[in-house]
Amino acid sequence: MQNTYLFTSERLGFRLWEEKDTEEMFLINQNPMVMEFFPDLMSEEQTKTFIRKMNDMYHQHGYCYFAVDILENQSFIGFIGLAWQTYDAFFTPCVDIGWRVDTQAWNKGYATEGARKCLEFARHILGITKIYAVAPKINTKSERIMIKIGMQKSGEFDHPFLTQDLRLQRCVVYEI
Repeated sequence: MQNTYLFTSERLGFRLWEEKDTEEMFLINQNPMVMEFFPDLMSEEQTKTFIRKMNDMYHQHGYCYFAVDILENQSFIGFIGLAWQTYDAFFTPCVDIGWRVDTQAWNKGYATEGARKCLEFARHILGITKIYAVAPKINTKSERIMIKIGMQKSGEFDHPFLTQDLRLQRCVVYEI
């Protein structure tokens, strides 16, 4: 079965979430390496709620953290995309770019390629001119991707959702 993509990059397809993605995303959300810079692993119910929230966000705003497949073999690798953020910070409310991909997709340039394509989609299709990215200060892997896609550091802040985790609460914010 061919997936229906909203848009594609050279190697990746971006689509809405389907029920079949729940199990694979749950396994990604249970991987301690993937979730190293999050306070906890995500349960199956949290994963289902996330997927519903992303599809609702797409229908409301025209974007979300999209489900992403490798085009060559239609294999699901996680998400890359945009989200509307309203938590209390000096730059919110805003459109945020983010990614979470399976370890098997690491070090192949997928997150960078996908993020670049999502920025292009935001600018040229949606007309969004300012996008932010946030990561805990210790997450230098994500910060490197932010720099690779042309974002500039605009500051640091204590993330209101991470105040109970001293290791993660201080975050960097980039913008483009």
